Amino acid sequence: MQKIKTVLLSYGMSGKVFHAPFLTIHPGFELLGSWERSKKLIQQDYPEVISYPTLESILQDKSINLVVVNTPVGTHFEYAKKVLLAGKHAVVEKAFTTTVAEAQELSTLAKEKGLKLAVFQNRRWDSDFKTVKKIIDDNLLGETVEAEFHFDRYNPNLSPKQHKETANSGAGILKDLGPHLIDQALFLFGLPNAVFADIQITREHSLVDDYLDILLYYPDFRVRLKAGFFVREAIPSYVIQGKKGSFLKPRGDVQEDNLKLGMKPNLTTWGAESDENQGLLHTEIKGKISKEKVATLHGNYYDFFEGVYQSIANDKTEPVTAQDGVNVMRIIEAAIQSSEWKKAINL
Repeated sequence: MQKIKTVLLSYGMSGKVFHAPFLTIHPGFELLGSWERSKKLIQQDYPEVISYPTLESILQDKSINLVVVNTPVGTHFEYAKKVLLAGKHAVVEKAFTTTVAEAQELSTLAKEKGLKLAVFQNRRWDSDFKTVKKIIDDNLLGETVEAEFHFDRYNPNLSPKQHKETANSGAGILKDLGPHLIDQALFLFGLPNAVFADIQITREHSLVDDYLDILLYYPDFRVRLKAGFFVREAIPSYVIQGKKGSFLKPRGDVQEDNLKLGMKPNLTTWGAESDENQGLLHTEIKGKISKEKVATLHGNYYDFFEGVYQSIANDKTEPVTAQDGVNVMRIIEAAIQSSEWKKAINL
């Protein structure tokens, strides 16, 4: 099996939790190390790897095949462009960039260079979302009438990470949690015809948006996306209404929490939710009304990395393409404009 030599551009929470554990269990990747600016932490977890002192030391190393751009959003475009110009494949964290123009430029550059460029939209491989997708794919609800996705939490405190709370082009809930919700909606339903959004600041002393309510207009149905920091009692994170029935699913994916505890992923038992978070399906099946709990599929971010491996080693399509990233940025830009103008924006 071809080994894809891979480097991270930071080893904070995302590198330690979301990337390194999967890169190191996948037989097709070799994690060479990470760029570390001040804290030198990666060798505590992986003694055999390198702590790179500069970005240039990574770009100049011809042995490196793939670079994971997992730095603050405002740096994604600059770093990803340098990576591609250096002839290396790239995985870029969400939000892909800060503008549609930046996203499109990266997409075009990757194609011109014959390189693979994937966006790390890992929430497609959450257990809860995978279950929702199967319910829709199996047509258990009939024609969709409306859907509502929530990414809610209760946390009135500001983040200790300065880049998250300083007003800049990459900060705020719209470019933090928003890309998860938007990507999931587009993955299920495609691009909408129009976007309406209400984006606010609700936390005391906050300088960045921390509440969003986005309405996506499709020809025959609507999709609402919501996220905020003042939801102490969560409602179902996924509510799908069809002409035959309903599906309600709480957010239940355990991967992030388990990874933060230092648990190592595997290919058998990983990503199994508790039964108490099973979704409720109330629908009509073969002429009979049925109301029952539905077993939740396992989630596993490994599948994203398997997709990246196949794209590089066997020239398959990336698991989340640069065009997917462009489309998410189109919704984000339309949402910003809609909130400012207080009107729906046609795409």
